[in-house]
Amino acid sequence: MDDSQIAPVAIVDYGMGNLFSVRRACHWAGLEAAITSSPAVISESTAVILPGVGAFGVAMDNLERLDLIGALRDFAHSGKPMIGICLGLQLLMTESQEFGRHSGLGVIDGEVIRLPEFDDSQHQFKVPHVGWNRIQTWDAGEELNIGCSHPVRWQGTLLEGLPNGDHMYFTHSYYVKPDDPNVGLSFTRYGQSEFCSSLIAGNIFACQYHPERSGPSGLYIYRNLAALLAQENAG
Repeated sequence: MDDSQIAPVAIVDYGMGNLFSVRRACHWAGLEAAITSSPAVISESTAVILPGVGAFGVAMDNLERLDLIGALRDFAHSGKPMIGICLGLQLLMTESQEFGRHSGLGVIDGEVIRLPEFDDSQHQFKVPHVGWNRIQTWDAGEELNIGCSHPVRWQGTLLEGLPNGDHMYFTHSYYVKPDDPNVGLSFTRYGQSEFCSSLIAGNIFACQYHPERSGPSGLYIYRNLAALLAQENAG
């Protein structure tokens, strides 16, 4: 399907995403998805996925060049499901500190900051953070029960049904720090750092990890999206 055709799910193409992996994951979940850089297609879609890898500033320049910033902001306020993945999550924030200061889409108040390379004992951790790591329910803190199923905080979200402490695949050097901690859905530990690894704000779900590269657990998120869209269509 080319970018002139309307599909239930629009995968935004601005030259910086693993688009075909995302589309394959959508198809596995039974979702019809189009890779597109058309503002009109984005506006008419039932759901939008904003993926991405690379530098924040370059990504925003590409979105501006393709005239996608207004369409994405409008969609974020439409009430329809919007999903941000990795850099796509970061672009939703107010600004980023990556290679200077850059304004983001400003859909979610907060900033994007670099992962620290050293802990308090000056032990060094490799940045970027690449590989498998746990996502843990945001409100569990030190009381979290790794392996418990169906965390209450995740019910009604795209993480519903996943066990607390499940593993996802990460590759990033920066992370988001939302102004409102209540939008946090999961956190992840890397060294002594604890960062927001997924969030939910109204119709927006976004994650720092790559569900499409995270095996059965990641594909489960796409299945939850398909179930959500089916429920909305039935209603």
